[in-house]
Amino acid sequence: MKLKQPPLLPPSSIKFHGFIIITLLFLPSLVSAETCKKTCGDQILRYPFGSGHGCGDPRFQKYVTCDPDQNQLTLVTHTGCYTINTIDYDNQVLYISDPTMSTCSSTQPSKGFGLDWDAPFTFHDDNVFALLDCSITSSPLYRSDGADGANSTAYPLCDNNQGAPVCSLLYSCPDISSLSLPISTCCVYTPMDLGPSFEMDLQKLQCTSYTAIYSFSGQESNPESWMYGVALKYRFNVNNDYPRDCSDCERSNGVCGYKGAYNSFICSCFGGVITTTDCYFLATLSDSVRLLPSLMGTWVISSLAWFIVWASLGTV
Repeated sequence: MKLKQPPLLPPSSIKFHGFIIITLLFLPSLVSAETCKKTCGDQILRYPFGSGHGCGDPRFQKYVTCDPDQNQLTLVTHTGCYTINTIDYDNQVLYISDPTMSTCSSTQPSKGFGLDWDAPFTFHDDNVFALLDCSITSSPLYRSDGADGANSTAYPLCDNNQGAPVCSLLYSCPDISSLSLPISTCCVYTPMDLGPSFEMDLQKLQCTSYTAIYSFSGQESNPESWMYGVALKYRFNVNNDYPRDCSDCERSNGVCGYKGAYNSFICSCFGGVITTTDCYFLATLSDSVRLLPSLMGTWVISSLAWFIVWASLGTV
């Protein structure tokens, strides 16, 4: 008795099944368990910021994070965690709020605000910082005119041109005026000169609190309408060039990220697919895709692939 020979498949069918088998075998290697997101809460995320580890630019990842519990984008420095209200991607500025900062509607003690020395941020020139309730006798912000005794006068090392009207208007706010503080205890910097450490140590400066204003909203005489918070500038790199690989990735509806010991560029695509180029390959399965280690479902895909092989060859 002769064994029944399996039917021969046409070359086109063999190529098709081979394509399916190869795709299924390697598909798990394209998938990552962690996918970079395009949003954090109601805020859009774009390079250099990311939703978690491996997303965005590694230089920014440890400073700007997406709180998974609050679903809120925050800035982290050695002085605390601060809510990021908005990001102006066109002008490369992010705006943060400090819950311990005083404003026209609330006054409270504060430790101050500071940036880490290696943080990729600088203070925006539009910032106006007012240090409130400073000691005119012990604060290093004030210097004596050299006269002896009761005739000596303390001169603040501040911006007297803009400081006087800002302090006067701030101290006219109901919450601040209730403290009955003399205007001489308010010291303004604009732009803020914190030195190379970008540190505002209120305890060292002998001031009780501070306020920060990044916009007067066209109403310089109405402190209730001012925009309170800190504006920070950032740069992509030394030349401030937007990385071309990242630009291509975002144009293909991907999210920029990094991986490995050398923080090599990756593009996070829809469905958790990761590539080293862009997301256009999902439609063409380009040969330029570099596959990454699999983290899910390998045995299911492999079993399905072998089933297709068996079905293609037929049975005895």
